[in-house]
Amino acid sequence: MRVVIVGAVAAGMSAAAKLKRMKPDYDVVVYEKTDVVSFGACGLPYFVGGFFDDPNNMIARSPEKFRETGIDLNIFHEVVAVDVEAKKISVKKTETGEVFEDSYDQMMIATGASSIIPPIKNVKLENVTTLKSMEDGIKLKELLNKEENKNVVIIGAGFIGLEAVEAAKKLGKNVTVFQLEDRILPQVFDKEVTDVLEEEIRNHDVDLRLSEIVSELVGETKVEKVITNKGEVEADVVVIATGVRPNTAFLKDTGMNMLPNGAIIVDAYGKTSIEDIFAAGDCATIQNIVSGQDMYVPLATGANKLGRIVGENLAGANNTFQGSLGSSCIKVMDMEAAATGLTEAGAEKLGLDFKVKFISDFNQTNYYPGRNKIYVKLVYDAKTKVILGGQVAGFKDSVQRCNVIAAAIMGKLTTSQLGMLDLCYAPPFARTWDVLNVAGNVCK
Repeated sequence: MRVVIVGAVAAGMSAAAKLKRMKPDYDVVVYEKTDVVSFGACGLPYFVGGFFDDPNNMIARSPEKFRETGIDLNIFHEVVAVDVEAKKISVKKTETGEVFEDSYDQMMIATGASSIIPPIKNVKLENVTTLKSMEDGIKLKELLNKEENKNVVIIGAGFIGLEAVEAAKKLGKNVTVFQLEDRILPQVFDKEVTDVLEEEIRNHDVDLRLSEIVSELVGETKVEKVITNKGEVEADVVVIATGVRPNTAFLKDTGMNMLPNGAIIVDAYGKTSIEDIFAAGDCATIQNIVSGQDMYVPLATGANKLGRIVGENLAGANNTFQGSLGSSCIKVMDMEAAATGLTEAGAEKLGLDFKVKFISDFNQTNYYPGRNKIYVKLVYDAKTKVILGGQVAGFKDSVQRCNVIAAAIMGKLTTSQLGMLDLCYAPPFARTWDVLNVAGNVCK
């Protein structure tokens, strides 16, 4: 059996490693267009900010280690076309441009996603970068470590953009953020939570500009100024963080089912609409446990988990992935925030009969040092009171409390059960009635 895996970052190598362990006799061939494999891009903002200095910390396993297991890993090889009838692929050697054909019995697409570059004039000036690849991270770290680069402009207030804010502020830069929408992180959090996070950003002397569109970059060879629909700002460095798009253009002639953004639609087994072709990771959908719908959530957690399931199924298993809650978290300056399941906006879009409750409380007792405000929002079924989603923001232990909500959703707990859930208590960690208990009990 010859299995070809296209892409060697998270999902692809998770599948390849699992498949080779289960079926050592299979020919497992991996094509990767760069020389970076098994790479955790989530670490990039922290590498840039100097929280650690060795970029290899973001590499889980080297190409050599994978090859030692018998995986035929080919770097600088880009798959440019797929003939699904003949089960053949065209592969280009990126260093020479030479193209050759290969064949497969089964294939997995794990090509990830690329940064979206908005239609901004002069976007190719020097000192302008995205933050998606290892190369991006090394470039931005060098730029921010130069004393003369004082003014940093970040375009986009999603996860990467806001994590880049923290990196730039840690290095003592003047930071301006432009966001097209009227609030930050609109796909992940509801307004009550983003209001709190926006206040935290502005409290750290960040110029956060919402509902403002960047139209042009100005400079001779390198960027000097950013022009928007409302004015202009000086800029020595510009970071573009306006989202990602699945790398699936090479599949356009296959007839494979995709979302409008190009994400490959897969089922619970990781199968695409084309026989013997699987997909996972940032190029593919993942099923939402609560809604049952296919969603595009480019997160490392889902990529690795579905990738492992695909590896098992390529080996002949018939295992299903339980789905995802889209659980995600972020550190915003001194605060942390997390979300899981449906937001209020998501539940509204689905036409569900639901209620919401947003509360503020404290993370621990007042007589132990470290007490701070914590905010919780629950989305729940209006009739059954079963929890559908939750969001938590605060200064300490917020993310881990959101993990409790994720477990509650998986267990189909009601708000009443959450209100009486036996959570740990000691003065340094919580109040006798934890904020999650309080949130559950006030849901009527």
